[in-house]
Amino acid sequence: MADDLNVLGGPLEPCSLDPLTGFYRTGCCETGADDRGLHVVCAVMTANFLAFSRRRGNDLSTPMPQYRFPGLVPGDRWCLCAMRWQEAFEAGVAPPVVLSATHHRALAVVRLQDLVAVALDPVAGGE
Repeated sequence: MADDLNVLGGPLEPCSLDPLTGFYRTGCCETGADDRGLHVVCAVMTANFLAFSRRRGNDLSTPMPQYRFPGLVPGDRWCLCAMRWQEAFEAGVAPPVVLSATHHRALAVVRLQDLVAVALDPVAGGE
């Protein structure tokens, strides 16, 4: 996809190949017209976030093989819905993110400074 840039303006890097993530299950948090949930935030799962998501009606821990979904555990990287990440951030349980693997379209929903606040990868220029 032509506009696969990350939130820092660089090339979008893979988020996870094991488990295989992304709306299109390519390992990248790329998006397109059929991705209505905007699954573009590369996040590292935490127990607190997984519990939060389950309470919100999205159980990310239980495997669903029919959807090629392995079930997630703390430490797994996964392309999250930008709105769910923002909701978790506002609740104080946002999982850490990988900026280089987070699609720039996430910025339509979340603020870069919020992503940077919990980023695992360094930001050039010390933003």
